[in-house]
Amino acid sequence: MHKVHTVVDCGTAVNTDTITAQMEGAAIFGLSLCYYGKITAKDGAIEQSNYHDYKMLRINEAPEVHVEIIKSTDSPTGVGEPGVPVIAPALLNAIYNATGKRYYSLPLMDHGLV
Repeated sequence: MHKVHTVVDCGTAVNTDTITAQMEGAAIFGLSLCYYGKITAKDGAIEQSNYHDYKMLRINEAPEVHVEIIKSTDSPTGVGEPGVPVIAPALLNAIYNATGKRYYSLPLMDHGLV
């Protein structure tokens, strides 16, 4: 993925820099989950203990992220996670539109796509 365009309607935007940063981070985290997000267990314990053995998207893999904040007079709301769950379906639909192949499980590294 080379570019992500995301739009957020969070009511009155109190701090646009924070909202933009949160949505950029959400895009990177969502792509990390989509590409690499896999938690495994062995002998009843989770094998991944920290970022040294849980792969996240690196800066050289990160797409440009463009954030548009909808102007609103509604009460402010949170922007904690709304950008994360939309990334995987958007990417999987883009792959389908480009190739005609559907993927029904993540992470994509298990399919040799990353």
